[in-house]
Formats: sequence, structure tokens, C-alpha cells
Amino acid sequence: MVKPLSAAISSILLLSTFAGAAQAQDAAVPAQDGQKQDTQAVNLDNVVVTGTRSPKAVDKIPGAITLVSKAELARSLVLTEDATAVLARSVPGYAESSQAMSNTGENLRGRVALRLFDGVPQGSPLREGTRNGTFTDMGIVGRIEVINGPSASEGIGAAGGIINYLSAAPTKEGNEFTITSRYTTQFKDDSAGWKLGATFARKAGNFDMIASASFLDRGITYDGDGRRIGMNTSGSLADTESRNLFIKAGYNFGEDGVQRIEGSVSHFNIEGKANYIQVLGCRPDERALCGETRTNTSERGSVFGSKAAINDFKQYQLSYIHSDFFGGTLTVNGYKADQEMRYLPENTIDRQDPLIAPVNTLYDQSEIVTNKKGLRTSWTRPSLFSVSGLELRVGLDLVKDTAQQRLALTDRLWVPPMEYSSRAPWMQLSWDIGPVTLSGGIRREDGELQVDSYTTTWYRDRRNVGGGSLDYQENLTNFGAVWRIDDKWSVFGSYGEGFTLANVGIPLRNIQCSGDGGTIQTNGCPNDPPISVEDLLDLNAIVVKNTEFGFNWRGERGSLSASHYDSKSDYGQSLAIDPATNDFVLLRAPVRIKGYELSADWRFNEDWRISAVYSHTRGKTSFWAADAAGRYGAGGMNKPMGVLDINPDKFAWTLTWNFIPRGDISLGATTLFSRNLSGGDVRGFDNRSFSFNESTHGYTLFDLGMNYETERYGKFSLGIENLFDKQYILSWSQPPGGFQNYWAGRGRTVSISHTFKF
Repeated sequence: MVKPLSAAISSILLLSTFAGAAQAQDAAVPAQDGQKQDTQAVNLDNVVVTGTRSPKAVDKIPGAITLVSKAELARSLVLTEDATAVLARSVPGYAESSQAMSNTGENLRGRVALRLFDGVPQGSPLREGTRNGTFTDMGIVGRIEVINGPSASEGIGAAGGIINYLSAAPTKEGNEFTITSRYTTQFKDDSAGWKLGATFARKAGNFDMIASASFLDRGITYDGDGRRIGMNTSGSLADTESRNLFIKAGYNFGEDGVQRIEGSVSHFNIEGKANYIQVLGCRPDERALCGETRTNTSERGSVFGSKAAINDFKQYQLSYIHSDFFGGTLTVNGYKADQEMRYLPENTIDRQDPLIAPVNTLYDQSEIVTNKKGLRTSWTRPSLFSVSGLELRVGLDLVKDTAQQRLALTDRLWVPPMEYSSRAPWMQLSWDIGPVTLSGGIRREDGELQVDSYTTTWYRDRRNVGGGSLDYQENLTNFGAVWRIDDKWSVFGSYGEGFTLANVGIPLRNIQCSGDGGTIQTNGCPNDPPISVEDLLDLNAIVVKNTEFGFNWRGERGSLSASHYDSKSDYGQSLAIDPATNDFVLLRAPVRIKGYELSADWRFNEDWRISAVYSHTRGKTSFWAADAAGRYGAGGMNKPMGVLDINPDKFAWTLTWNFIPRGDISLGATTLFSRNLSGGDVRGFDNRSFSFNESTHGYTLFDLGMNYETERYGKFSLGIENLFDKQYILSWSQPPGGFQNYWAGRGRTVSISHTFKF
């Protein structure tokens, strides 16, 4: 849908902000951990660059922000190398960690978030493969900025918000080497893992660089009952090897160093060792078919002819910054990112083809390949028209994103080649009027999706689908206000919009003959009229509209933040499981998600500190979407959104004791509460009844981390994840309907780390 907008405004250039509650997890973020957007003496304490594209103080942004500091990252890395575990512990609206290479079920406020590494997207909305949470060695990450809520500031894909992992930067003049080693075990012969990493940092006058390389070997994992955990068909971290290479260098030049050029290269590869195959479990609701209840497990072996499961991410960036360009700061950033994701072999019905092998005997592996390149520009002008506090930010973003999905062992096309091209001018204004900051902006998303002609697989009736193109134009607005009542209290309110595509690959690969009564056709649907991608309503874009209000208090010894949000999309998406294929399918219908979040921090004294977060989220959608033939509209929002879309309530806390100047102990706990959902509806068109029931059982996990830094021999760390070795089932794995997803969580895991700098 195209909203009316005058040509004058359209050409001015558009938005870069977000909506929600300013939840700053740390009150003083070191300047060296932020991105260098301005080479002058800009104090980067308590600022963000994600969504604003240049440094801006948190207390002047009406946005839902969580800053995860280097210290919080370090505390998490003591426990686990999982890239998303720190988010589950410290970001209120983030779902439980999947503990896997796959980040299935890991959403932000019930919607898919846009994951970035130094501003570069780590996935593709064309084919969301739930693999974009494992893309680099967490040891090279200096900070994470999270926008909790839909945002168009960084482009397409941020229906749930933005998660930007920012790489570390040199912190002192001269050379510095860091050697990191790690040993992890669950005290089983095949559970051991180890890591070795090296980082070199140099800062000499106008030049700085950082280079890092690491190798990580992981063993198999066990649950609290001492039973091997099943290999995740969407991608396991267990039984893998990962390699990471990262190099970033920058140089300041010009009069007073007002210009800077910076480039970076990131190569990351994680590959399964293929020592184990999955053995399916038996859910409680399936005992009549499979006997005793048991979770998925793993046994030694491999599928003949299979390939290793991989995540292979390559990223290249080049940036230029001029901090005195016509009275403002100009930033130009170009990037290229290539990503390949291969999954474990499966013999589900949707992978079969009797022309290749007898039905139910054919194993195949899904493989997604995406390539993107883009150019991001911005110009920030303070004191616009000589008005103090009035700031203008404008820019233009260009991106080209391609993706396709194949069945790798038989070289069959599963999702056709797709290409999305976008031109997005944006503009943002903010005005500080004493203790009040007003902001507003607009972004014009002007994109085109092109899809090649293709033929679906045997299970989908070998239907011919004509290629074509679809245009997406949307004007995405935002506005908000922050009132700093005094030096401790502030309140805010905001409205913002986000834009994304609905995992285009899933509806494309699931097209089949109509009215076949479940019988597989083999001659291409001769009784159906021709179809092309332009006929598919499921390819319509998702526009999310979010309103939010809340408050922040920051005192000398602590902080407290709270926010309430209401997120709507007239044509949204939710996930369900196809009982025949045990794979995910998209449901396109109206969606409304509401919730509230709290975060708090308190320092009892110089030695003791506690922090905590709480989130409550509920969502509703329709049991049926509007009929393409126009016979009936979408149903009322009577269907609760289950755990595949929205996590149960979460409460997490961490207590830290600095028992000596060079030593600390942290005890933390994360609780996911039990939840019961139910709903029903009757469609008047055909009197068909619909119902939904889901129950999930909560659990609490404790973690313990200890650090001691010596003067001569470096820092020694001990981490114990799941301290009391609790047996539990991951929340998103509990509902019936997908037996392949019945996994327990990790049992007690002990890690010993050593860091030495010289």
C-alpha cells in the first residue's frame, strides 16, 4: 500500500528513530566501546549510535534502548560462548536462549528483530533461516545496543527491534596483545570443549587497529538427567568447530583530524563435526504412538553422504567520516556480506521425490545462501538555522539483497532466487527545549522484490510458478518526547513504525495444487489456473505501528526504568507447525502485541551490586486470514499467540560481589514463568470452528561466575551454568505438534578461562 506523500517531502530524505522506553542498562559506557561516528572530542558515555547514526545521549532519545556493556558481556562469556545468552539475561523483552546455532523462538517483544554486526544485517528477510544469532566470536564484541520495539532506522527487517553488536576498539596508546584460553566440560568423556584466541590492538597517533583470530571446539551436551541432548535439525552448537578472523583499522587525517577512514573484514565459520545423529523423542501427548515420554537425544553415527552443517559469514566494510562537512558530520558506509547456512540431513516428507529414491528413504539437507551489499549515508547538522538544540539528520540508504534455498544433496531448488532492491531516503529532526526533547522523522522505503520462475518440489505437486516483481512503497513515521523532570527523573512517550517482509521463502516453497484433497499431484496441477508470485497475498509487507510510554529514574546508587507498549500490524505474521512436515508455516493475519517491561540496578556499596529485569508480553492474532477470493475477511483477534511467537513472562537478576579489588563473584538466576493460553472462534462463512490451547511449564536456572586477576599471570575465571543441574524442557520446545523439536536444556556446565594481556 502506498501512502500519499508530497514529492517535496519525499525528496527531503527520511527517518531514523524508534519507539519505546529508554532502558539504559549501564549508566556509563566507556567511550572506546562505541563506534567512532565523530572523530572530535565527543563523549560517548551513555550514548547510542544505532538508530541515530551518530552519537546521541540516551536521555534525549524517546526510544526503547538497552545498552549491554563490555562488563556484562564479559560476565556472560564466563558462563557460555553462546552469542544470544547475554541478551536473554539482560534484555527484558528478549526470549529465552535456544542454546543452539539456530535462534528459533528467539524474538524481541514477540517479533523478529534485525540483528546487525557493526551496522551490517546478519540475515535476510527474504529467507529468515533463524541462523543470524551466531555470526562472530563474542570475544571481539565490545558492546551491544538494543532497540526494543519496531524501528525503521536501520532499514528493512526490524519488526521487533534492532540488536547491533559493535566490535571492540583499541583502548590505549601503543601495542596490546591478549591471549584467551578456555576449557568447558560437563564431566562426560565427549562433553569437553576448548577455545584459543589471540587479539592484537594498536593505537599510535592518528592510526588504530585491532586484529583477532580464534578457534573454538565444542563437545556434545547433556541435560540435567545426564542424557545427551538431541542434535538440533536447524543447527546445533554442540559437536562443532568454529573459526573467526576479524580485522579493523582506521586512520584520522585532515586539519585537526576531522576526517577518518575505517575498514573492517570479518570471516566466521562454524561447522558440525558430524559425530552424532538425532534420535527423536516422545512427547507426552504422543505416548500412544511412541511409548514412554523422552526428549530427543543423540547417538554416535552419521548419515551416509551428508555434508557438515555450517554457518559461514563473510563481511566487508569501508567507512568515511568528515566531522566538519558544511557545518555537520558526514558519514558514508559501504558494505558487502555473504552468508551460507546449511542444516542437518532430514528425511521428512517434504524432502522426498520418488524419481530419486523410494519415498521415506531420501535424506536431504536444506541450504540457504544470501548475499547483500549496501551503502548507508548520513549528515548530522547541530544548531540548525543557528537555533540552539535544533538538530537535523538526513541520509540515503541503498541495499541489494539476494537469497535462495536449495536441497544440497540432490541439488534441487526449494526456494527460487530472489532479489530485493531498496532506496530509502530519511530525515530526522530533534529539538532540545530546556528539559524537553522533541523528535520526529520519516523514512521512505521504496523497494522492489524480483523472483525467478520455478517449479515446486514433488511434495508440493511440481507446480509451475511464474516469476515476477512486487513493489513496496511505505512512508514510515515516528515522533516522540522526553521530559527530564530533574537530574534523576524523566518521562517519555513515542510512536514509531517498522517495516519488513514476511520470510518470503516459506510461502514460495509451500505453493501447491488447490483442492487436491491432500493427494500429491505429479503433473504440475493441470486443473489449476496459472499462478505467479504477483498473485500471492502472503508476500505483502508487514508494517508495525508501536506506541509506548514510560519513565526512568537514575540516582547516585541505582536506576529504575519501566515502559508499556502496544504494537499493531494489520497484516502481520505468526508461526505454526505443519503436522505433515513438522516444519514451520506462516499465518498472515492481523496481530496485536501488548506488554510492559522493568529494569533496575542498585549498588549497595562499592563491593555489592544487583541488577534485574522483568518482562510481560501477550499477543493476539486471528484464526484465519482474509480469503484471497474475497468471500470473507480476517477473523477477530481471538487467537492467543503461543510460545513460538511470544515467550512467557521472564524475571532475571544478577548479584555481584567484588570481594577484593581484583576479584568478583556473580550469582544470577533467570526465571521463565508457567503460562496457560486458550481461545476459540467460529467462522461465519462455513461455520468452521477453531480453537487454540497451550500450556508451558516454567523453570528457574542459576548461574555462578568468578573472576580473579593476578598482577603477573593474567585473569582466571570460573563459570558454572545451570548451577544446580536442573532438568527442564526449553519453553518453545514444550507445545505439541512438532516432535522434532522436543529438546531439554543444558545441564550443569563448568568453564575455566584464562586471559593474559601484555
